[in-house]
Amino acid sequence: MIFSRLSFARGLSQSGSYRWWVFLALAIGTFTSVADFGSLNVTMPTIAEHFRTDLPTTQWVLIGYALAISALLLPMGRMSDIVGRKRVYIGGFAIFIVGGVFASTSDSILMLIGFKVLQGVGASMTQGTGMAMVLSTFPDEERGKAIGSFITVVGSGNVAGPALGGFIAGTLGWQWVFYFGVGLALLAILAVFAVLDGRIYSRRGDGSSSFDWLGAALSTAALITFLLVMTNAPRLGWDNPLSLGGIGALVAFVALFIWWELRCQIPMIDLRLFKARIVSLGVAAQFISFIGNSSMRFLLPFYMQAALGFSPQQIGLLFVPASIAMIITGPVSGRLSDRFGFRWFTVGGLSLSVCGLLLLSTLTTESSVWTVAIGMLLLAGGTATFYPPNNSSIMQQVPESRYGVMSGFINLVRNSGNITGTAVATAIVSAVMVSMGFLPNISTVTETGDAGLLNAFVAGLRAAYIIIAGLVFVAVIFSFIRPETSAASEVAATNADAKSDESGAEPQEAR
Repeated sequence: MIFSRLSFARGLSQSGSYRWWVFLALAIGTFTSVADFGSLNVTMPTIAEHFRTDLPTTQWVLIGYALAISALLLPMGRMSDIVGRKRVYIGGFAIFIVGGVFASTSDSILMLIGFKVLQGVGASMTQGTGMAMVLSTFPDEERGKAIGSFITVVGSGNVAGPALGGFIAGTLGWQWVFYFGVGLALLAILAVFAVLDGRIYSRRGDGSSSFDWLGAALSTAALITFLLVMTNAPRLGWDNPLSLGGIGALVAFVALFIWWELRCQIPMIDLRLFKARIVSLGVAAQFISFIGNSSMRFLLPFYMQAALGFSPQQIGLLFVPASIAMIITGPVSGRLSDRFGFRWFTVGGLSLSVCGLLLLSTLTTESSVWTVAIGMLLLAGGTATFYPPNNSSIMQQVPESRYGVMSGFINLVRNSGNITGTAVATAIVSAVMVSMGFLPNISTVTETGDAGLLNAFVAGLRAAYIIIAGLVFVAVIFSFIRPETSAASEVAATNADAKSDESGAEPQEAR
């Protein structure tokens, strides 16, 4: 059986369509990650009711998961470049499965958060690795098409995740949402075993086996500190000694990380790439865009359940049109940007997102469901239009030997944006509710029918969307002023330096 599977995978690797077989196998893993996250989003109100927790506590189910992913994406991306991307990918899904099984048995919100963190460790091993394997399979002129096709998979996961998650939570219970994710992860592992030729995807990505342990430690410490400050400082107060200490520690970790990466012969990530505005502004725009997207996905399920009286099943179905918009616009944007350049697709996509956020900022306790649906449609379609050309333009500046770590970095930006968006939106809503004399406990609205509490929440939601729309408009400006192409000499020098370091440099003793 094993020999027949190996023969099948090796036979596929000789065919002209092998890149699409690889895409299909890895797309199952992408679908799994997206569907799992989407199903959990619509289950948040149900989980809050089950454990009787407030909004700031409940958000840590999502934030803890994303925090683990963000902290480990860079180290795991670099590790996959060294030991082989297929091995890291499969190991990640194995950890994801273990975490999902234990999460379903949680009898407290703290246990649930802990096991979601464990799942985040596994997800950090799969997210950047999968994209790196796809990009190394497709030629440069089809990179936008490949990323656009991945957006179709993301859109499909966004359709299936909330719809199935809402149905499962409403009929079988929230615990079965985790079993749903475990089943998909098993399927993802089987697909990779069957299709990916180990001779190609299990070998090392570059000529050096050196791993930047100090860089990994400093990046992890900086990310954890940043995300903890973002999620706790709004609640504690920015002048609180703990908040000020966290900010000081963050500055120190970032400074040390930059100093070490510029000194290290084979760094975790080559910071010289960010000298090119096409990279630095693209990364900044992507970070901000996901702040907007995550704020919509986190707050709207609470609004729909509390203000509109929707069940988890109905909430899941309402996410379907927005996800279909992603399925349609992502591939179109990716293919067209390969031919006509990325600028107008990134600018246009982010502009649509701004419009969607501004529309959602008009919501009241009596708004029509159509206002919600159209706002979601604009925001999701704008994100899908922006994402493929933006990512493609960044990856074109990176040597293939660093696809793993750079793909991990791009996913890190996405996850950090998601966490920041959730934290910022929660902080704004909580601050407005407290200023109006209410605790930010949304789960009690459906139990007590307290109109004042609902009005306070909706007022906070409107303020959050207005402020975040302003942030996304800054991303529009960043995308507009990005150069259409990077200076050839700058990129060539960076890539030549990277190859020289990998082939001829001796690892430093600190590593």
